[in-house]
Amino acid sequence: MQNESILAMIEDAGDNHVMTSIETPMIDGAFDNTDEEKMAIIEKHFRTIMETLGLDLNDDSLNGTPHRVAKMFVKEIFSGLNPANKPKISVFDNKFEYNRMLIESDISFNSTCEHHFLPIVGKAHVAYVSSGKVIGLSKLNRIVDYFARRPQVQERMTRQIFNELKAILETESVMIVVAAEHLCVSSRGIQDKTSITTTIEYGGVFEDKQYREDFYKLIANK
Repeated sequence: MQNESILAMIEDAGDNHVMTSIETPMIDGAFDNTDEEKMAIIEKHFRTIMETLGLDLNDDSLNGTPHRVAKMFVKEIFSGLNPANKPKISVFDNKFEYNRMLIESDISFNSTCEHHFLPIVGKAHVAYVSSGKVIGLSKLNRIVDYFARRPQVQERMTRQIFNELKAILETESVMIVVAAEHLCVSSRGIQDKTSITTTIEYGGVFEDKQYREDFYKLIANK
């Protein structure tokens, strides 16, 4: 009975997409192994998973899959776990003295639900008002991509992007909107093919309703 209760809690937490921390939960020593060592371990275990499912890994189509999955996990879709892959951001003085809202909209990203390891696919819209510092436009895309490339909960990802931009730009006047499809909703469980999840975070001048409304109008009429 106790095991059934624990399993029910685990299922409930996953189906309700519960976030336990703003920081991505990581163990001590998470980076003691090199990428190559991690890939070798994942390849071994994913081979076991495939064999447990009854797949014939002697087949030419399947034989290389454990290695491909291991490389994909470490080098691609979960590369944002490693701080060494954090984008290098150069900050510049706002010499143009542009003190209005700057928006980078429709930033496409691919992430992964940490509860079921299924894709989260969506777009982020980012705005800030300079307090004297600016960054290159493409760096906004890179920051979104970095925090997306890890097992995620959308609320956490939104907060992580928000906090990172506040720290880099030295301003509270940042606003983030993230809208995404979760395949853990569309391909399993309720299997709703049309729902979109939207999360929002803002501060500084965006506490003013007019600023937020201007932001919404601009991303709607881009």
